[in-house]
Formats: sequence, C-alpha cells, structure tokens
Amino acid sequence: MTIGLGPYGLGTGPLGGLFAPVSEEQAEQTLAAAWRAGIRYFDTAPHYGAGLAERRLGRFLRGLPDGAAEAVVSTKVGRVLVPGEGEDEGFPGRTGYLRVRDYSRDGVLRSLEDSLRRTGLDRFDLVLIHDPDDHWEQAAGQAYPALAELRDQGVVGAIGAGMNQAEMLTRFVRETDLDAVLVAGRYTLLDRSAARELLPECERRGVAVIVGGVFNSGVLAGGTTYDYDAVPPETLARVRELGRACASYGVPLPAAALRFPHRHPAVTTVLIGARSAAEVGEDLDFAATPVPGELWGELDHAG
Repeated sequence: MTIGLGPYGLGTGPLGGLFAPVSEEQAEQTLAAAWRAGIRYFDTAPHYGAGLAERRLGRFLRGLPDGAAEAVVSTKVGRVLVPGEGEDEGFPGRTGYLRVRDYSRDGVLRSLEDSLRRTGLDRFDLVLIHDPDDHWEQAAGQAYPALAELRDQGVVGAIGAGMNQAEMLTRFVRETDLDAVLVAGRYTLLDRSAARELLPECERRGVAVIVGGVFNSGVLAGGTTYDYDAVPPETLARVRELGRACASYGVPLPAAALRFPHRHPAVTTVLIGARSAAEVGEDLDFAATPVPGELWGELDHAG
C-alpha cells in the first residue's frame, strides 16, 4: 500500500510536553508553521502527554478551512489511558491519566476509539503498534491481527509498528504484513543499526520506512540528552568529531543529521520534532541545506 507521507513529517511528541511543557498557543503556532511550510504528515500517539498531543493535533486540523482533507495522520496503539496518576515517562505534569500497556485485541480497539474521540477525526491513515519491546507475543498475536482486520475493512488506512529498536521491527516485517515501520533513533549519524537488516528487508518487501529521532533526542542538535538520557562521554566525543567534520564544509551538524536518513532508498519520510514555529523553520532550513558528497564520506568514517 502506498502512503502519501511526503519527505518530512511532524512528530507531535514535543507538543505533548516531552521534557518540558508547551503552551496551547505555542502548540498551535508550531502546527500552523508546519502546515504553511507544506508538511501534511503528522505523527501522534496517546503516550504523548497522555492524550494531549492528540487533542492538540485534532483541534488544529479541525480548524483548517478545508478541514483535515489533505492531512495524513498516524497514531499508535499499545498504551491505553485510564484515570489515575503514575510516572510521567518523560512528559512532566499531572494529567489525570495513567498509561497501561495493552496489546490485546480489546486494548487496540479501545485505544483507537479513544484516539478518534480525542482527535475528533473520522479515521487514521496509519496506525502503529507502539513500543512492544517486552510484549512480542501479544503484539504479534493480537494487536497485529486486530489492525490487519481493521485495514481490510477500511476502518484504518495502513498499519505498522513504531519502536526505538531495529531488531523487533525487522521481525515484524518478516513475520507479518505491515505497510510501514517507524524506527526512532536507530538510523542516525550516531546509530546506524537499522541499516544492517531492517532497511534492506523493508526495501525488499516494499514497506515504507519512517525515521524519527534523527537528533538522538537532542545531542545532534546541540542538546544535552542522548536517547532520552544524559549523554555518555564517548558519545559526546563522537558528536564533537562529527561537528568538526561538518564545520570544515560549512554545514551545520543538525542539517547533516536531518538529511542523512534520506540517503537510504528504503526511507520514505523523516520526522522532525519541533516544539515551536521557529524550530519548524529552522529544521526545514536544515533539511534544505546541501551536503557535499565528500562530507558524507567523512561522516560515514566518523560515525
């Protein structure tokens, strides 16, 4: 199945308050800036701010003059929201909801129903099984068949899986009939593990690859976190080496990081994770920055 995602999409994790809160006005401005720039693919999930990102995205899309007709939206299943308070899981602030892992058929159906209600949308173009790292049996045995049935019925457009690892995604591609995978942080200048098996397998089978986490949660864009944690000294040393190589060609390191995934023919879309209109503009400027072939050679050696 062909999914019209476009080369770049907007991940809404930051708009759900990842690491730090984002105001309603700022979220609206961020979404509007992405839309004005031509982005039409938006990825969200119940996990992002315990439903906050879904609500904000849905409100924005419903407020467009032509509605959400041009938008392509993906959400995820695997975390059901129930009343309560628990760990914030990277999204600080009290929400009144607790995330409960549930990859059962009933959990998938409930999650989708809740996501449709939060967004106010009629359907989702893509639904991804979210982070089933320790739940393969239930995710492959119940969540996948439930989504495949919904796809066959036309209730959802396409189905896939989204994870921060490449190994289980490769298993999904080999053992199920997915339309897409979202691999976060595993095909970047710092971590190319998805290139070993996942990307070639997706290319062989015609599975669309969406790459997220191209900055490895911030360190490749001047941030202080690597894969949602403090940056190890050896990683920081590699980042500095990559930065020196980029500087010698007059290319910002974040520009190379954003452009890097599109070098592989299996990659369909790269997600940017902006939390402000200014960041949207900055990221898209980076994405348009030419990168000389000689620099790619040096980055391949340094990475």
